[in-house]
Amino acid sequence: MHLSATRAVRPSSYLPGLCPLSAAVEVMANAGVEERGAIFTRREVVDFILDLLGYSADKPLHKMRLLEPSFGGGDFLLPAIDRLLAAWSATPPADRRLSLLADSIRAVEVHRATFDGTRDKVLARLACEGFDDERALELASSWLVQDDFLLTSLEGSFDFVVGNPPYIRQEMIADVLMAEYRALYRTIYDRADIYIPFIERSLTLLKQGGQLGFICADRWMKNRYGGPLRDFVAQGFHLKTYVDMVDTPAFLSDVIAYPAIIVIAREKGDATRIAHRPTIDEGHLAALSGALTAGELAASSGVKEVKGIADGAEPWILESSDQLALVRRLEKTFPTLEDAACKVGIGVATGADKAFIGIFDELDVEDDRKLPLAMTRDILTGSIEWRGYGVVNPFEDSGRLVDLARYPRLKKHLEAHRALIEGRHVAQKAPANWYRTIDRITPSLAAKPKLLIPDIKGQANIVFEPGNLYPHHNLYFITSDDWDLQALQAVLLSGIARLFIAVYSTKMRGGYLRFQAQYLRRIRVPHWRDVPNALRQELIRAVRAKDMAACNRAVFALYGLSEEERAALGGNGD
Repeated sequence: MHLSATRAVRPSSYLPGLCPLSAAVEVMANAGVEERGAIFTRREVVDFILDLLGYSADKPLHKMRLLEPSFGGGDFLLPAIDRLLAAWSATPPADRRLSLLADSIRAVEVHRATFDGTRDKVLARLACEGFDDERALELASSWLVQDDFLLTSLEGSFDFVVGNPPYIRQEMIADVLMAEYRALYRTIYDRADIYIPFIERSLTLLKQGGQLGFICADRWMKNRYGGPLRDFVAQGFHLKTYVDMVDTPAFLSDVIAYPAIIVIAREKGDATRIAHRPTIDEGHLAALSGALTAGELAASSGVKEVKGIADGAEPWILESSDQLALVRRLEKTFPTLEDAACKVGIGVATGADKAFIGIFDELDVEDDRKLPLAMTRDILTGSIEWRGYGVVNPFEDSGRLVDLARYPRLKKHLEAHRALIEGRHVAQKAPANWYRTIDRITPSLAAKPKLLIPDIKGQANIVFEPGNLYPHHNLYFITSDDWDLQALQAVLLSGIARLFIAVYSTKMRGGYLRFQAQYLRRIRVPHWRDVPNALRQELIRAVRAKDMAACNRAVFALYGLSEEERAALGGNGD
């Protein structure tokens, strides 16, 4: 899954005679483990995924076709071959035609040394099964393809696609190769990692009724770059199964990953069965696969079934059906936060905090060239406890950079840090504006009352700031000329904010959520003009008293929540 790769995969000048595209593929064929995004999956997890797909030895697997797009060391390939050979051996001798067996698997691997090593394992496995050298080599040559899966030609379609696609960031891939991928695959969007087109191509190769079973990062299911792939799935496929594997030892090495198992079928369907963080144990996973694939869902299984997850390019809501129903009802009934005259933004990123940020009273610049700064640590307690930091402001109120000749102290301060400031990408892109911060500073924002929200939290931490501080880049803010911000604070603290964030954002390790602007903007609230005066006062009193039960009661009335919806929100007002 996610790797901290350190070198870009680039075609080298020592490959004479090859066109740039071929050279780039050749470099991939000889790349290191990190450069090709290789992570290896535990056998128990492999068997679990094969069971979910129904790729079992009691079926005529030699009459079906399985594809493994990136077989690596054979984590999926070898167990699949075991099942295939067991099924083939159980058939009558008259039906054991090698031609049928030869067409039952296609497995692709770009890395040459890995390909050779795994082919040797396949040949050894076939020899143990009684195949002579000639027949074993014939089968291995038919099954295994040494090439780039995204570029190679594959004939026919498949009943099953299985595996763990590589996770490689775009900047790790040669420009010429990335351009070719973009020309071929419509789901590569924004900063999409390479497993995105792997999923797209794998789905296009499925037969009608065929199934894909992958373990891969879950980021695409909600992030911006996954939108085109989500839309692609919604148009012609059915998300049958989702298993959250975060914080489980699903791999043979400890990696920083947010993995999930997905089963997607080329068929119509609306219901998705969901399980979370199973124990990686053969017996437990066997029982779970049975529950996930059973005709009737047992109440005691721990498996949930949710309908309507794939909805165009919209993020996948993989929570319980009652939470989904509540979110959908609120979305139909109320406007978004910004449509209700609330603005969502993020604080200033400087690109060089050591140069632009310091103790406010110690920043030796003109008084109108610095602003008191709110940082995450200033609001840890749930209220403002300013630690005295400030940010240097190189902008006029008009948005233009100031003339340094008019501000000798500011000029001296910036010149003292010039090497650091000029080293930033934003400065190198526009050398004449070398002293700008990445984000423009608008001084009037400091004087505006606002709600401050840190990026990563387990629960919503929403703090009212009366209009004294400018937010730092790891704080999101909400302002409004209509809503009373303390009343809005009560609404967002009640659980409404966490509900929307939880269903739309990607979860971090430890269950933390990303309170980012793209998710905050999805929160629904009524227009302030539609809130009765008595309810307005009740919200404000509740938040000032820090009475969460009173906040809940007021918000339940504000949204007209039923008892079932209150339970979905996670509070009962007691």
